[in-house]
Amino acid sequence: MAGFLDQLMQGVNSASRIVTSSYVFSTKTILLLKDLATGGSGSRNIPVRLREAFEELGATYIKLGQFIASAPSLFPEEIVTEMQKCLDSVRPLPFSEIQKVLKKELGRDYQKLFQSIDPVPMASASIAQVHSAVTKDGLDVVVKVQRPDIEGALGADLNLLFLASKLFEIFVPGLNRSGLSEMVGMFQSSILEEIDFIKEANSCEEFERYLLSTGETRARVPKIYRELSTKKVLVMEKFYGAPITDEVSLRKFSKDPSKTLSDALEIWFSTLSKSGFFHADVHAGNLMILKDGTVGFIDFGIVGRISSKVWEGLMIFLEGLALNRTDRIASGLVRMDGTAQGIDEKKLAKDLETVFDQMSKIVLDIQMGELEAFDEKKMNAILFEFRDISDRNGLKIPKEFGLLIKQILYFDRYIKSFAPELDLIRDREKFIR
Repeated sequence: MAGFLDQLMQGVNSASRIVTSSYVFSTKTILLLKDLATGGSGSRNIPVRLREAFEELGATYIKLGQFIASAPSLFPEEIVTEMQKCLDSVRPLPFSEIQKVLKKELGRDYQKLFQSIDPVPMASASIAQVHSAVTKDGLDVVVKVQRPDIEGALGADLNLLFLASKLFEIFVPGLNRSGLSEMVGMFQSSILEEIDFIKEANSCEEFERYLLSTGETRARVPKIYRELSTKKVLVMEKFYGAPITDEVSLRKFSKDPSKTLSDALEIWFSTLSKSGFFHADVHAGNLMILKDGTVGFIDFGIVGRISSKVWEGLMIFLEGLALNRTDRIASGLVRMDGTAQGIDEKKLAKDLETVFDQMSKIVLDIQMGELEAFDEKKMNAILFEFRDISDRNGLKIPKEFGLLIKQILYFDRYIKSFAPELDLIRDREKFIR
């Protein structure tokens, strides 16, 4: 009976969500028609109205917007650019709602597990809310709690999105070969992993095992308290420090900022080269300088894995970038595609010359201290061109390529702030040990 009721409620929730989504998208369509009627540019406003609809519909669509923004090789440039504005910062839930999740996940007496939990959140996003706490043993921790309504909403939204993608492929000419439903499936897999905090805990501990197996003491990850964690609640050690881009803290906590940044880069690269596993979101908020001078890697909600072929191709690609050789860049891209056959590398290299010049300029500007040279819009435009050129030449670039390049340029920007004598692209071999 319980199973029947669960299915019935899921059906009701799905129907309700379809009505809500239809209403929001219809409203945005009316606004588009109004834009056209008043002399505005409908095509230019489509991305804006779409982004507004995503933000209004909440978690699933915000994450979809961020997925689109992070995958310029898959989506139209104007949509990707607008989706970069999708903010994953929402109004905090009342602590009473968070307590309901804690009771359900950890038991009605969950308070006995903690001395205190700060009812004011440290952060509030579409998927989860984070609170500071002290365990019953007096340990400072952070408690990441999934929003109570998120799983049902995601289930309904993802089913609706997948169904819509299939219908579009059937009824819209040309879309049957677009891989639209495959993209939605990729997004579905990505977001389902993000809401499973056990997988995030596993990724964090996998990185820690690598550090321990190599005797690495220059970096740390937060300790996961498994006995206090579930799929919807993640309790981790609280780190004290500052973002690694905070110049005052970096110089305060490290006697040698240049070496600290070099260490962070070496650790990230060595994990990638030896295990194929990498932290795929090393923006400033997820890379810390801790008070003891070590580097803290946090938030393993987004990780990547690559094959040995992709690693080899990446190294050849970076060699081409360092030596100003498009033939090596072309060889690297071909190596990354394990299914590539009969690719004309000379033609590919010729086609890559323009986009190579753009990427070289970004790298050169960063190395000259112009740190604003690297931004998401410029990088995504370059990745768009890589995609188009690859498609024209019968080449399929793995989705991890864009993630890898962005992480490398993040690091390049960091070291140019505090260690201008380092050159990540040229001296890449020194970081791979």
